[in-house]
Amino acid sequence: MDLTVREQARRAQAAAPSLQQTSAESRKQLLLALGFALRQQQAEILAVNEEEVKEQAGQGLSPALLDRLKLNPERMASMVDGIEQIANAPDVLGETITSWQQPNGLHIRQVRVPLGVIGIIYEARPNVTVDAAALALKSGNAVLLRGSRMAAKTNARLVATITETLQEHGLPSDLVQMVQDTSRQSVKEMAQARGLIDLIVPRGGADLIRTVIEIATVPVLETGVGNCHLFIDASAPLDMAVALALNAKCSRPAVCNAIETILLHQNWAEQHFAQLARALEEAGVELRLCPRLAQYAPNHKLASEEDWATEYLDLIVAIKQVADVEEAIEHIQRYGTRHSEGIVSLDEKNVARFFAAVDAACLYHNASTRFSDGYALGLGAEIGISTQKLHARGPTGVIGLTTYKYLVDGAGHIR
Repeated sequence: MDLTVREQARRAQAAAPSLQQTSAESRKQLLLALGFALRQQQAEILAVNEEEVKEQAGQGLSPALLDRLKLNPERMASMVDGIEQIANAPDVLGETITSWQQPNGLHIRQVRVPLGVIGIIYEARPNVTVDAAALALKSGNAVLLRGSRMAAKTNARLVATITETLQEHGLPSDLVQMVQDTSRQSVKEMAQARGLIDLIVPRGGADLIRTVIEIATVPVLETGVGNCHLFIDASAPLDMAVALALNAKCSRPAVCNAIETILLHQNWAEQHFAQLARALEEAGVELRLCPRLAQYAPNHKLASEEDWATEYLDLIVAIKQVADVEEAIEHIQRYGTRHSEGIVSLDEKNVARFFAAVDAACLYHNASTRFSDGYALGLGAEIGISTQKLHARGPTGVIGLTTYKYLVDGAGHIR
């Protein structure tokens, strides 16, 4: 019999103290064992995933979503590497963030503690199942995982490995649970399980994130919508600019840190737009051009107002010519989603101006926005890319899943 979301949340809440009472070394060994188990069971996991990808392809799932759903040995290896990075990272639970003594002799410590129960709502990326579980376990939290129907079989197989590992280490399987209901109703129930779930993290498209934010009574960590830009300044070297544009757009177009718009300084565009356009065309990218650039490439679509605001998650890119760094900043501030923005430039003043003025979680100078990832930045796996300002921002790992409490020592003090 399927459990309701609230019943699963109550079980998670009851299980959490057993994890919070473990030692740092125990949690490390638990995660290392999980990584080992995933390696040992890789063939079975990939077989389940391959069957599910074929099934979803037959039902007309888009290539972009199929790419998100698919696991392969490289992605499994990256997943396990992320777990091991988390396992070997310094443990933060019980850490004294700061301490001080009052003039009256009271001693105060601010100490890091788990949030309690985390709810993750995500779409077709089964790697999130493992990343979220590992981060939750490292940070002392129980977790409810609400994946999508299209990845249900793969997610269930991964959670089976996780719960087996928990039980082998004497911990309750309720610490990591897959929400059994994949209907929209379960999203609402999770988002409104105040008192049972301490934080909701939606990972997916703009509609999912907006829906969760609008209906939630549980605090929400806003993540992921990535209308990301690359500004190519007048001084940008041609080879570098083209390589960065290709990587940021084409290496995995269906992820949130891929660029959706390229902004070209007018002087750079006059000299190099044709080379950039040709390179993107050869990579299979569809171009949507502003009127000034469209006159040089009439075979491409004219960009609409909607294009500037669209997260394509596909091999499509909008390109606009701008007068200078100020116009680039103005465009990004108008259409960006405060995720990841890049500048290609050798002009230190323009780079400094870009970094100072653009409001985003991650800013890049002469580097691809594809590095907006906890693993790529050396943080291990992340729960998501937070595009908000409270309480965590950017790739959010273990620390973002903790809070703190004050411990006050006295000697019979009264007020």
